[in-house]
Amino acid sequence: MSDMIDPSPPTGGDLVRRHRRSTRIWHWLNAWILAVMLMSGLMIFNAHPHLYWGQYGANFDRAWFEIGASGGSGTVRMGALTLHTTGLLGLSYGADGHANSVAFPGWITIPSHYSLADARIWHLAFAVLLLVAWPAYVLVSLVNGHVRRDLVITRHEWAPAHIWHDIKEHARLRFPTGAAALHYNILQKLAYGTVLFGLLPLILLTGLTLSPGMDAAWPWLTVLFGGRQSARSLHFLAMLGLIAFFIVHIVMVVLAGPFNEVRSMVTGWYRLPRARHPVIVPAPESGN
Repeated sequence: MSDMIDPSPPTGGDLVRRHRRSTRIWHWLNAWILAVMLMSGLMIFNAHPHLYWGQYGANFDRAWFEIGASGGSGTVRMGALTLHTTGLLGLSYGADGHANSVAFPGWITIPSHYSLADARIWHLAFAVLLLVAWPAYVLVSLVNGHVRRDLVITRHEWAPAHIWHDIKEHARLRFPTGAAALHYNILQKLAYGTVLFGLLPLILLTGLTLSPGMDAAWPWLTVLFGGRQSARSLHFLAMLGLIAFFIVHIVMVVLAGPFNEVRSMVTGWYRLPRARHPVIVPAPESGN
Protein backbone atom coordinates (compact mmCIF):
# COMPACT_ATOMS: atom_id res chain seq x y z
CA MET A 1 0.00 0.00 0.00
CA SER A 2 1.46 3.38 -1.03
CA ASP A 3 2.15 6.06 1.55
CA MET A 4 2.12 8.81 -1.09
CA ILE A 5 -0.32 11.63 -0.51
CA ASP A 6 -2.38 12.84 -3.45
CA PRO A 7 -1.19 16.24 -4.63
CA SER A 8 -3.41 19.15 -3.78
CA PRO A 9 -5.57 20.51 -6.60
CA PRO A 10 -4.08 23.41 -8.58
CA THR A 11 -4.90 26.93 -7.52
CA GLY A 12 -4.67 30.40 -9.04
CA GLY A 13 -1.17 31.22 -10.23
CA ASP A 14 -0.14 27.58 -10.88
CA LEU A 15 1.21 26.62 -14.30
CA VAL A 16 -0.68 23.53 -15.49
CA ARG A 17 -1.29 21.47 -18.60
CA ARG A 18 -4.53 22.55 -20.23
CA HIS A 19 -4.86 21.35 -23.85
CA ARG A 20 -3.95 17.96 -25.29
CA ARG A 21 -1.63 17.76 -28.30
CA SER A 22 -4.51 16.57 -30.53
CA THR A 23 -6.59 19.63 -29.57
CA ARG A 24 -3.71 22.03 -30.25
CA ILE A 25 -2.92 20.50 -33.65
CA TRP A 26 -6.61 20.53 -34.62
CA HIS A 27 -7.03 24.14 -33.47
CA TRP A 28 -4.29 25.56 -35.69
CA LEU A 29 -4.91 23.21 -38.61
CA ASN A 30 -8.61 24.02 -38.54
CA ALA A 31 -7.91 27.77 -38.42
CA TRP A 32 -5.60 27.52 -41.44
CA ILE A 33 -7.98 25.33 -43.46
CA LEU A 34 -11.07 27.43 -42.76
CA ALA A 35 -9.27 30.72 -43.49
CA VAL A 36 -8.27 29.50 -46.97
CA MET A 37 -11.69 27.99 -47.60
CA LEU A 38 -13.41 31.21 -46.53
CA MET A 39 -11.31 33.45 -48.77
CA SER A 40 -11.54 31.14 -51.78
CA GLY A 41 -15.26 30.65 -51.14
CA LEU A 42 -15.83 34.41 -51.24
CA MET A 43 -14.20 34.49 -54.68
CA ILE A 44 -16.49 31.67 -55.82
CA PHE A 45 -19.45 33.67 -54.48
CA ASN A 46 -18.28 36.66 -56.55
CA ALA A 47 -19.06 34.67 -59.71
CA HIS A 48 -22.78 34.73 -58.81
CA PRO A 49 -23.46 36.85 -55.71
CA HIS A 50 -27.06 35.70 -55.23
CA LEU A 51 -28.61 33.05 -52.98
CA TYR A 52 -31.87 31.17 -53.53
CA TRP A 53 -34.03 28.51 -51.92
CA GLY A 54 -35.16 25.44 -53.83
CA GLN A 55 -33.99 23.35 -56.75
CA TYR A 56 -33.00 26.09 -59.11
CA GLY A 57 -31.41 29.52 -59.17
CA ALA A 58 -30.81 31.72 -62.17
CA ASN A 59 -30.41 35.40 -62.94
CA PHE A 60 -34.16 35.92 -63.35
CA ASP A 61 -35.18 34.08 -60.18
CA ARG A 62 -35.88 36.07 -57.02
CA ALA A 63 -32.90 35.76 -54.66
CA TRP A 64 -33.38 36.00 -50.89
CA PHE A 65 -29.87 37.42 -50.51
CA GLU A 66 -27.60 39.26 -52.92
CA ILE A 67 -24.66 41.64 -53.04
CA GLY A 68 -24.33 43.98 -55.98
CA ALA A 69 -23.83 47.49 -57.30
CA SER A 70 -26.38 49.90 -58.72
CA GLY A 71 -26.09 53.55 -59.67
CA GLY A 72 -22.54 53.81 -58.38
CA SER A 73 -23.47 52.38 -54.98
CA GLY A 74 -22.66 49.01 -53.41
CA THR A 75 -25.66 47.26 -51.87
CA VAL A 76 -26.48 44.19 -49.80
CA ARG A 77 -30.08 43.01 -49.96
CA MET A 78 -31.71 40.40 -47.76
CA GLY A 79 -35.41 40.03 -48.41
CA ALA A 80 -36.97 43.50 -48.26
CA LEU A 81 -34.00 45.00 -46.39
CA THR A 82 -31.36 46.81 -48.46
CA LEU A 83 -28.12 48.22 -47.02
CA HIS A 84 -25.72 50.55 -48.81
CA THR A 85 -22.21 49.17 -48.48
CA THR A 86 -20.15 51.24 -50.93
CA GLY A 87 -16.43 50.84 -50.32
CA LEU A 88 -16.75 47.43 -48.69
CA LEU A 89 -19.28 45.13 -50.37
CA GLY A 90 -20.70 45.32 -53.88
CA LEU A 91 -18.56 48.27 -54.91
CA SER A 92 -15.03 48.79 -53.59
CA TYR A 93 -11.97 50.71 -54.68
CA GLY A 94 -8.58 49.30 -55.60
CA ALA A 95 -5.16 50.75 -54.81
CA ASP A 96 -5.34 52.70 -58.09
CA GLY A 97 -8.59 54.34 -56.99
CA HIS A 98 -10.70 52.58 -59.62
CA ALA A 99 -14.08 51.19 -58.61
CA ASN A 100 -14.51 47.41 -58.66
CA SER A 101 -18.04 46.07 -58.98
CA VAL A 102 -17.56 42.78 -57.12
CA ALA A 103 -19.37 41.37 -54.10
CA PHE A 104 -16.23 40.94 -51.99
CA PRO A 105 -13.03 43.01 -52.51
CA GLY A 106 -9.76 41.35 -53.54
CA TRP A 107 -8.02 41.87 -50.19
CA ILE A 108 -10.27 39.24 -48.61
CA THR A 109 -10.42 36.68 -51.45
CA ILE A 110 -8.14 33.95 -52.83
CA PRO A 111 -6.96 34.73 -55.42
CA SER A 112 -7.05 38.52 -55.03
CA HIS A 113 -7.87 38.92 -58.75
CA TYR A 114 -11.02 37.49 -60.26
CA SER A 115 -10.51 33.83 -61.17
CA LEU A 116 -13.30 31.35 -60.55
CA ALA A 117 -11.15 28.41 -61.71
CA ASP A 118 -8.28 29.19 -59.30
CA ALA A 119 -10.69 29.78 -56.43
CA ARG A 120 -12.28 26.38 -57.00
CA ILE A 121 -8.88 24.68 -56.97
CA TRP A 122 -7.97 26.30 -53.64
CA HIS A 123 -11.41 25.61 -52.16
CA LEU A 124 -11.58 21.95 -53.13
CA ALA A 125 -7.98 21.22 -52.10
CA PHE A 126 -8.56 22.51 -48.58
CA ALA A 127 -12.02 20.94 -48.44
CA VAL A 128 -10.30 17.55 -48.83
CA LEU A 129 -8.05 18.43 -45.87
CA LEU A 130 -11.09 19.33 -43.77
CA LEU A 131 -12.88 16.16 -44.87
CA VAL A 132 -9.96 14.15 -43.43
CA ALA A 133 -9.09 16.33 -40.41
CA TRP A 134 -12.61 16.74 -38.96
CA PRO A 135 -13.58 13.05 -38.61
CA ALA A 136 -10.02 12.23 -37.46
CA TYR A 137 -10.24 14.77 -34.64
CA VAL A 138 -13.74 13.64 -33.63
CA LEU A 139 -12.55 10.03 -33.50
CA VAL A 140 -9.46 10.89 -31.42
CA SER A 141 -11.58 13.03 -29.08
CA LEU A 142 -13.99 10.17 -28.53
CA VAL A 143 -11.17 7.71 -27.83
CA ASN A 144 -9.18 9.92 -25.43
CA GLY A 145 -12.31 11.03 -23.58
CA HIS A 146 -12.14 14.71 -24.56
CA VAL A 147 -15.76 14.75 -25.73
CA ARG A 148 -17.04 12.94 -22.64
CA ARG A 149 -15.03 14.98 -20.11
CA ASP A 150 -15.07 18.43 -21.67
CA LEU A 151 -17.96 18.76 -24.12
CA VAL A 152 -20.85 16.69 -22.77
CA ILE A 153 -23.34 18.97 -21.00
CA THR A 154 -24.55 17.64 -17.68
CA ARG A 155 -28.15 17.75 -16.48
CA HIS A 156 -27.24 20.41 -13.91
CA GLU A 157 -25.72 22.64 -16.61
CA TRP A 158 -28.92 22.52 -18.68
CA ALA A 159 -30.82 24.25 -15.86
CA PRO A 160 -32.01 27.70 -17.04
CA ALA A 161 -30.74 29.30 -13.83
CA HIS A 162 -27.24 27.89 -14.45
CA ILE A 163 -27.18 29.10 -18.06
CA TRP A 164 -28.44 32.54 -17.08
CA HIS A 165 -25.78 32.77 -14.35
CA ASP A 166 -23.00 32.03 -16.85
CA ILE A 167 -24.40 34.59 -19.29
CA LYS A 168 -24.39 37.27 -16.59
CA GLU A 169 -20.85 36.35 -15.50
CA HIS A 170 -19.58 36.66 -19.07
CA ALA A 171 -21.41 39.96 -19.57
CA ARG A 172 -19.65 41.29 -16.47
CA LEU A 173 -16.31 39.87 -17.74
CA ARG A 174 -16.04 37.64 -14.67
CA PHE A 175 -14.17 34.61 -15.96
CA PRO A 176 -13.47 31.42 -13.94
CA THR A 177 -10.37 31.44 -11.74
CA GLY A 178 -8.23 28.75 -10.16
CA ALA A 179 -8.98 25.12 -11.02
CA ALA A 180 -12.41 26.11 -12.38
CA ALA A 181 -10.65 27.70 -15.38
CA LEU A 182 -9.58 24.23 -16.54
CA HIS A 183 -13.15 23.22 -17.34
CA TYR A 184 -15.44 24.48 -20.10
CA ASN A 185 -18.52 26.31 -18.91
CA ILE A 186 -21.96 25.76 -20.45
CA LEU A 187 -21.53 28.58 -22.99
CA GLN A 188 -18.19 27.20 -24.19
CA LYS A 189 -19.62 23.69 -24.45
CA LEU A 190 -22.57 24.96 -26.49
CA ALA A 191 -20.30 27.00 -28.78
CA TYR A 192 -17.66 24.31 -29.37
CA GLY A 193 -20.27 21.58 -29.68
CA THR A 194 -22.22 23.59 -32.26
CA VAL A 195 -19.08 24.13 -34.33
CA LEU A 196 -17.74 20.59 -34.06
CA PHE A 197 -20.99 18.65 -34.46
CA GLY A 198 -23.19 21.19 -36.25
CA LEU A 199 -21.56 23.80 -38.46
CA LEU A 200 -18.56 21.78 -39.69
CA PRO A 201 -20.56 18.71 -40.80
CA LEU A 202 -23.14 21.05 -42.37
CA ILE A 203 -20.36 22.83 -44.29
CA LEU A 204 -18.98 19.50 -45.51
CA LEU A 205 -22.30 17.93 -46.49
CA THR A 206 -23.64 21.00 -48.30
CA GLY A 207 -20.27 21.39 -50.02
CA LEU A 208 -20.48 17.80 -51.25
CA THR A 209 -24.01 18.52 -52.49
CA LEU A 210 -22.66 21.37 -54.62
CA SER A 211 -20.07 19.12 -56.27
CA PRO A 212 -21.43 17.81 -59.63
CA GLY A 213 -19.55 14.53 -59.18
CA MET A 214 -20.93 13.91 -55.70
CA ASP A 215 -24.39 15.05 -56.83
CA ALA A 216 -24.32 12.31 -59.45
CA ALA A 217 -22.96 9.67 -57.05
CA TRP A 218 -25.11 10.61 -54.04
CA PRO A 219 -28.29 12.29 -55.35
CA TRP A 220 -29.90 11.83 -51.93
CA LEU A 221 -27.83 14.76 -50.68
CA THR A 222 -29.67 17.11 -53.02
CA VAL A 223 -32.98 15.74 -51.77
CA LEU A 224 -31.84 16.03 -48.16
CA PHE A 225 -31.17 19.76 -48.44
CA GLY A 226 -34.13 20.57 -50.67
CA GLY A 227 -32.19 21.30 -53.84
CA ARG A 228 -28.77 22.56 -54.89
CA GLN A 229 -29.65 26.21 -54.34
CA SER A 230 -30.91 25.51 -50.82
CA ALA A 231 -27.67 23.64 -50.14
CA ARG A 232 -25.71 26.66 -51.39
CA SER A 233 -27.68 28.98 -49.10
CA LEU A 234 -27.11 26.68 -46.10
CA HIS A 235 -23.40 26.47 -47.00
CA PHE A 236 -23.22 30.28 -46.90
CA LEU A 237 -25.15 30.52 -43.61
CA ALA A 238 -22.91 27.92 -41.98
CA MET A 239 -19.93 30.00 -43.06
CA LEU A 240 -21.47 33.07 -41.40
CA GLY A 241 -21.96 31.00 -38.25
CA LEU A 242 -18.27 30.07 -38.21
CA ILE A 243 -17.29 33.71 -38.71
CA ALA A 244 -19.51 34.73 -35.78
CA PHE A 245 -17.89 32.05 -33.61
CA PHE A 246 -14.42 33.25 -34.64
CA ILE A 247 -15.19 36.87 -33.75
CA VAL A 248 -16.59 35.96 -30.32
CA HIS A 249 -13.69 33.56 -29.74
CA ILE A 250 -11.07 36.24 -30.47
CA VAL A 251 -12.84 38.79 -28.27
CA MET A 252 -12.93 36.31 -25.35
CA VAL A 253 -9.24 35.47 -25.82
CA VAL A 254 -8.28 39.15 -25.71
CA LEU A 255 -10.43 39.82 -22.63
CA ALA A 256 -9.19 36.72 -20.79
CA GLY A 257 -5.50 37.47 -21.43
CA PRO A 258 -4.14 36.79 -24.94
CA PHE A 259 -0.61 35.73 -23.92
CA ASN A 260 -1.79 33.09 -21.48
CA GLU A 261 -4.54 31.83 -23.81
CA VAL A 262 -2.32 31.60 -26.91
CA ARG A 263 0.52 29.99 -24.95
CA SER A 264 -1.84 27.26 -23.76
CA MET A 265 -2.88 26.53 -27.34
CA VAL A 266 0.74 26.46 -28.57
CA THR A 267 2.57 24.69 -25.73
CA GLY A 268 -0.31 23.28 -23.68
CA TRP A 269 0.83 25.15 -20.55
CA TYR A 270 -1.61 27.54 -18.91
CA ARG A 271 -1.31 29.71 -15.82
CA LEU A 272 -4.49 29.53 -13.78
CA PRO A 273 -6.00 32.98 -13.16
CA ARG A 274 -5.88 34.14 -9.58
CA ALA A 275 -9.13 34.82 -7.75
CA ARG A 276 -10.11 38.43 -7.42
CA HIS A 277 -10.16 39.19 -3.70
CA PRO A 278 -12.65 41.85 -2.59
CA VAL A 279 -11.19 45.10 -1.34
CA ILE A 280 -11.89 45.45 2.37
CA VAL A 281 -12.51 49.05 3.43
CA PRO A 282 -11.82 49.58 7.13
CA ALA A 283 -14.72 50.94 9.13
CA PRO A 284 -14.29 54.52 10.35
CA GLU A 285 -13.19 54.94 13.92
CA SER A 286 -15.99 55.87 16.26
CA GLY A 287 -15.61 59.14 18.14
CA ASN A 288 -15.40 59.32 21.93
